[in-house]
Amino acid sequence: YAAAELRADREVVLEAVRQNGQALVDAAAELHADREVVLEAVRQDGRALQHATPELLADREVVLEAVRKNGLALEYAAAELRADREVVLEAVRQDGWALQGAAAELRA
Repeated sequence: YAAAELRADREVVLEAVRQNGQALVDAAAELHADREVVLEAVRQDGRALQHATPELLADREVVLEAVRKNGLALEYAAAELRADREVVLEAVRQDGWALQGAAAELRA
C-alpha cells in the first residue's frame, strides 16, 4: 500500500491508473472527483467507474469512455445515463449483458 502522500499525489495516481484503472480505488478521495484522473482510469478499465464520485457518474463523456471499454460499467452510471439510448447502445455493443444495467424503459 502506498503512503498517504503518494495516494494524494495527482501525477503518481495518473500514472498508476494508466497502468491499472482499478488503482483508482487506492487514490485519495479528492482524486475520485478529478475528471482527468477518472477518465484515464476508465480508459484503462471501464469498471473503475465504480470508484468515481456521483458527479462523474453523471458525466456523459466519462460514462461513455467507461462503457466503451467495458459495457458492464453501465451499472455504475447515474440513472439518467442508464436511460440514455446512445450510452446504452455503446455499452451493449461492447457487452450484450450490459442491457441488464439499462433503465427499464430501454429494456422493454
